[in-house]
Amino acid sequence: MTKQELFENIKKKQSFLCVGLDTDINKIPQCLLGEDDPVYTFNKAIVDATAPYCVAYKPNAAFYESQGVKGMLSMEKTIEYIRTKYPDQFIILDAKRGDIGNTSDMYAMSAFQHLKASAVTVAPYMGEDSVKPFLAYSGKWVILLALTSNKGSADFQFTKDADGERLFEKVLKKSQEWGTEDQLMYVVGATQGSLFQDVRKCAPNHFLLVPGVGAQGGSLADVVKYGMNSQCGLLVNSSRAIIYADSTENFDVVARAEAKKVQEEMAEYLKAIM
Repeated sequence: MTKQELFENIKKKQSFLCVGLDTDINKIPQCLLGEDDPVYTFNKAIVDATAPYCVAYKPNAAFYESQGVKGMLSMEKTIEYIRTKYPDQFIILDAKRGDIGNTSDMYAMSAFQHLKASAVTVAPYMGEDSVKPFLAYSGKWVILLALTSNKGSADFQFTKDADGERLFEKVLKKSQEWGTEDQLMYVVGATQGSLFQDVRKCAPNHFLLVPGVGAQGGSLADVVKYGMNSQCGLLVNSSRAIIYADSTENFDVVARAEAKKVQEEMAEYLKAIM
């Protein structure tokens, strides 16, 4: 999916919502636990319920890897289900990879050849040679961690060099020497507020993946105010606030309503650039 195709889908659906599939076996409804694969059954129901209101899904690999081989199979089946039934959906493997070149080669092969995800999140700390293997796949995206929403982001990401440039700004600028705005996106946490303006000074045209809206307390209004560009340029992720909105057998109905509520709010913001 190209940048323009992603924007066209945003316009079509009047949404820039990404639903995070951070599926925890301990949090899904009890009524599903008797299923052969309760995680996959839950994900399938959530996807069917929310697909009309979002443009992307983001399975978080850690939640599946924690369950061993069975969990990994649940993730594979989930990605395959989305890819085949909803081919217009952008699928982000949230794995936060990042290692030396030959290891990154294998991580990239796993994400793009085996799982066939649209994009994968990557940590840039080890530099260009750890990122380049992911950029070698035509039509696939690398989403670099830039300015995250967690409390510990201040430990390193705001560190300044001798010229006063902060580390997250250096990541944004340097990485653009490695790939284009049709290959690279950046993770910027919703809780960073007005700092989106500083991100946009460095990366005015790139798409940003924005976690932290909903359960983490990030403001969609602030994200839009400071981060939206003329092609939207945002994929705003919501996980817990949608997928765990209800724990009864009506969990999918409630998830649909929550996703629709976010989509309707997003549609209002999109009017400004349409």
